Amino acid sequence: MEPQEIREGYLVKKGTVLNSWKAVWVVLSEDGVEFYKKKTDRSPKGMIPLKGATLISPCQDFGKRTLVFKITSDKKQDHFFQASHVEEREFWVKDIKRAITCLQGGKKFARKSTRRSIRLPDAVNLTELYTLMKDQDDGVRELKLEQENRVFNHCFTGATVVEWLVSKGKARNKSEAVMLATGLLSEGFLQPAGDMSKEGAESGNQAFLDHTNALYYFADSGFFCEGYSSDEDVLLKEEFRGNIVKQGCLLKQVKQKATKSVTVFLFFILFNS
Repeated sequence: MEPQEIREGYLVKKGTVLNSWKAVWVVLSEDGVEFYKKKTDRSPKGMIPLKGATLISPCQDFGKRTLVFKITSDKKQDHFFQASHVEEREFWVKDIKRAITCLQGGKKFARKSTRRSIRLPDAVNLTELYTLMKDQDDGVRELKLEQENRVFNHCFTGATVVEWLVSKGKARNKSEAVMLATGLLSEGFLQPAGDMSKEGAESGNQAFLDHTNALYYFADSGFFCEGYSSDEDVLLKEEFRGNIVKQGCLLKQVKQKATKSVTVFLFFILFNS
């Protein structure tokens, strides 16, 4: 009997040879974690056996990367994954820890797979539909939207997706459009961005919300969220567009009234998009 799939979705993984961080499609089963370059790939880039493995979360090895967790295999090889928000990290950590515990105790992982069984017509090709949605001229338009003191870049609302599916003849009505969008969400093509959409996605049925306040983004897009710090007017990015080439602190000298200079710290991030 093949191992049961427990959870799957996109995470950002640190390379084992190079120090670059890249998005990968991750599949957690009862006995291991597989990761793929793309969701549609048939063969994984690698597999982490969970028997004898340990997990640390949160992992604070990378400073500003606060959403990282670490899996160490029984061969003492470290694997670092980063989630897009705290809730997502906790869901992965909870399931991975439980899988490790079940392996240690020789028990069966009891919960069913999180992949939602949706009754879509056989003729529906979600990969093809996703490609059409991403068309720059005729697809779903990616916007910069503000919500609750946060700015969401390269995203769109659930209502926009539903309207697009109906207007392009991909669904006969709103109910069918929601079903298609839920399939795209369940398969990882669409990702929840705001609090409302995240709550819907983790409600137990991977529900897609037809609402103007439910925000989503394409899984392989340049989405990132900017939130205002409580004590400074500093923008904190949850996800970045492009690969981070270098980040750190620099000293900058500032002239004040031509009489004295002040040294300040600047945090910088250099992107290679």
